[in-house]
Amino acid sequence: MTMTALNLPDHGVEIRHEPQGDHVFDPVRRRWVALTPEEWVRQHVLNYLMHELECPASLIAVERSLEVNRLVKRADAVVHDRQGAPVLLVECKAPSIKLDQRAFEQAARYNTVFKVPYLLITNGLAHFCCRIGLPVGTIEFLPAVPKYDVLCAAPSAETR
Repeated sequence: MTMTALNLPDHGVEIRHEPQGDHVFDPVRRRWVALTPEEWVRQHVLNYLMHELECPASLIAVERSLEVNRLVKRADAVVHDRQGAPVLLVECKAPSIKLDQRAFEQAARYNTVFKVPYLLITNGLAHFCCRIGLPVGTIEFLPAVPKYDVLCAAPSAETR
């Protein structure tokens, strides 16, 4: 399967060709997972978070379960601070998916559970990062995703 070149650094994303299909190595979950266009984006984002933004792999949850309106959903990735509080929610889409209002609404619904101060929505080609001012819900779009120490310096949900 040929994957789209992304607007993210590669950092050596590993692919393995198997009879049942291609797989990509997830360094956070430490296992091989089926390679889909969305997974391709997620693995590049995870590597970006760890290598460029200095997020510890041990503080990133991949496909974190949550319940929204009595439905079980999964957030693509959630970065936590050193005390375990979530600070960044990541929503990944396949490169062919346009990032529209629905993607932002999905992340906002998930954030009713996580109450993170930062959201990142990406399809690997376009990236939108915003700081959420809770409890009022103000949104400030940022030119780039802040480094881990800055993400952790944001006030927690309890103090906002």
